[in-house]
Amino acid sequence: MFGRGQGADDDTVVAMLAAALRRDISFGVLPPDQKLKIEALRQTYGGSNHSMRETLRMLSAEGLVEATAQRGFRVTSATEGDLRDILLMRLQVEQLGLRMALEHGDVQWEGRVLAAHHALRRTEEALARGISDALALDWDMACRTFASVLVEAAQSPRLSHMQLKFYDQSRRFRLALLREGRLDFALRAKQQQVLVEAILTRNADAALAALKTYVSDDMGT
Repeated sequence: MFGRGQGADDDTVVAMLAAALRRDISFGVLPPDQKLKIEALRQTYGGSNHSMRETLRMLSAEGLVEATAQRGFRVTSATEGDLRDILLMRLQVEQLGLRMALEHGDVQWEGRVLAAHHALRRTEEALARGISDALALDWDMACRTFASVLVEAAQSPRLSHMQLKFYDQSRRFRLALLREGRLDFALRAKQQQVLVEAILTRNADAALAALKTYVSDDMGT
């Protein structure tokens, strides 16, 4: 009994550590290619050697951290080549997922799309008036939720998992655009509206074209 409880506690610690490191990698606190030493990370984020190592392995599976036998762990690179490759995978997965969602999605799914879009618009309207760390976090989560809802009706848990994996790998590029003031929120609003309207009318060709435009601009390409 104790063993099961201890295991659950360990899983909770790893999940919390992963969330903290994932956030700091995404926001550039832990920059690309930085070496990740377990003891130094423990001093900043807490946890045991075991939980931190498990956290780094989890982030390695997500593509945010790279593990090498001789050099330990480091934050993955964020080059132009990485950007193009992640964009390629996002488009492949998200367009397939949206096509399937349009085939299988019901009225409840449409409602979730509208709700996620509304939440995203609210955060982007607030960001257009001024940026804060808290608001940037809210916006980042709203973007992630909107992207995941678009494919959730595809009825493929593995596809949804891959969508979130590649989406999370793209977050650093999007947040860099935010920090550098390179996001056109008026243009994003128009792109999102076109996408949502195409979904609600079940116009697959228009929806897929709108998604391609939106995702490409979302990553600054």
